[in-house]
Amino acid sequence: MKYLIIIVSSCLLQLLGKAQTVQISTDKTTTLVFPFSIRHVDRGTKDILIQPIKDADNILLIKAATKDFHFTNLSVVTTDGSVYAFPVQYAEAPTIWIYQIPVQQQVPISEYAKGIADNPLTLRGIHAHSWDVEGKVAGIYIKDNTVYYQLWVTNNSPLDYDIDFLRFYIRDKHKSKRTATQENELQSLFIAGNIKQVKAYNKNSIVIALDKFTIPDAKYLAIEINEKNGGRHLLLRVHNNKIIKAITLPDLQ
Repeated sequence: MKYLIIIVSSCLLQLLGKAQTVQISTDKTTTLVFPFSIRHVDRGTKDILIQPIKDADNILLIKAATKDFHFTNLSVVTTDGSVYAFPVQYAEAPTIWIYQIPVQQQVPISEYAKGIADNPLTLRGIHAHSWDVEGKVAGIYIKDNTVYYQLWVTNNSPLDYDIDFLRFYIRDKHKSKRTATQENELQSLFIAGNIKQVKAYNKNSIVIALDKFTIPDAKYLAIEINEKNGGRHLLLRVHNNKIIKAITLPDLQ
């Protein structure tokens, strides 16, 4: 398979127009209807109230928590890897109550994540071992406001490695005996690759897309991989000096 940073696959890129401002009020509900199921929602401020619909996971209901709040924004990630960002403002009587959101025409996050999966090793020094299982950060990439972490999980044992969970969080480097460890868990925007099982004597390449961020000197990004019904757990520590050297991905065209 072609490497994304060496040979760019053929893919039409169309630029979106200016994002439409969504108006909301305190006593009426505004409805956003997306073309794909909703994976993650981020509010600019708590002035926006959100409510997903259990039986229609592509619909999001929003309302204002307070009147006349400052101009803010709302970001929504759908299961195809697309990110939709909307300016949001208060209106006593919004002119639109239902927004039909068209399919995102720019290259989605999922395309970049899948394209990175077979890239060669571009980063060294971040790895962990446990009983013949090795985890490694093989590369860090960035495109716009998304950072992609390429992981290799290698199973050098005769037993399949079943993954219970894969977590990402910001953790303090040093913990005082009198204080609890401060952790801030991060939600992935998209994950490419097999995160269920690594077969015996095999290697999985996994790419995780996260919102762009940097880390204070006193903290690090922890990537935790735990084995289901087992003890071969892995903890990868990514420091800021690695993140700020992320490789910039080209436009797909």
